[in-house]
Amino acid sequence: MRWAVILLGAMVWVLVPGAVQAHDKADHFVTSADGARDCAHLLASGNPDYPPYLWRAKDGRRLDGAAADFLKRVGELAGVEIEVIHTGNWGRVQQNMRDGSIDMVAGAFLTTPRLEYMDYFYPPFQRTRTVIWTESHLDLRYSQWSDLVGLEGLTVINNSFGQTFDTYADENLTIREVPSLDQGLKMLSHNRAEYLIYEEFPGKAYAARENITNLRSYPVAVSEESLYLTMSHNSGCNTASLRGRISKAVFKLVSDDVMDDMLEAGIKRWGENTN
Repeated sequence: MRWAVILLGAMVWVLVPGAVQAHDKADHFVTSADGARDCAHLLASGNPDYPPYLWRAKDGRRLDGAAADFLKRVGELAGVEIEVIHTGNWGRVQQNMRDGSIDMVAGAFLTTPRLEYMDYFYPPFQRTRTVIWTESHLDLRYSQWSDLVGLEGLTVINNSFGQTFDTYADENLTIREVPSLDQGLKMLSHNRAEYLIYEEFPGKAYAARENITNLRSYPVAVSEESLYLTMSHNSGCNTASLRGRISKAVFKLVSDDVMDDMLEAGIKRWGENTN
């Protein structure tokens, strides 16, 4: 069997015995000899600034964390191999889902706009708390959304904290978007905004890693949202049969409360990764 490499625009096709691997901007899809997708192999990604759920692994290519562990277990039960890779920031990941250059996301909140380009698997695999962050010396006396009116806020680009809050924020609040949580925390600590909206544990994890000690979070949550696994409408493997198998796997793992142990392991690995 001969090996051949065909260059076509931005895509490379590597011919190997029995299979073809298509390398695109995201990574690669495994295909059969006639070019059809091999749907026993799926590509997933997610927010790389999201410990202990997700962060960029040391090899620079994969994503590590509790959500990646959960998705891989889902794949095992559903009879598919799911590789969780790094494709860029959260905004880029969502664009990948729109164009189908990845198959799945390992953790997304439910919003109306996202329903236009991805399917959600029920039940959610985790609940999260989003809180307000400020410099330590500043007390906003935050207790409700209206307390933020007239203040300059920050959040991470393309992030959502639930449809109800997103709608309220669009209509009433002044919130700038930044590329990453890391940048947002640093800007806040240097007094370049009055508050930051982000989830509680990822904020604490990043602040600790960057040794940012002049920030505080508020006990009243902005929102409490559910994290879901999702599949791109444009994935070549998005079929009723596969969605059914994945849904059954998600239901079993959530019923078995596997995320508790996965979060514990994720927290430990995050600490080892950053120390």
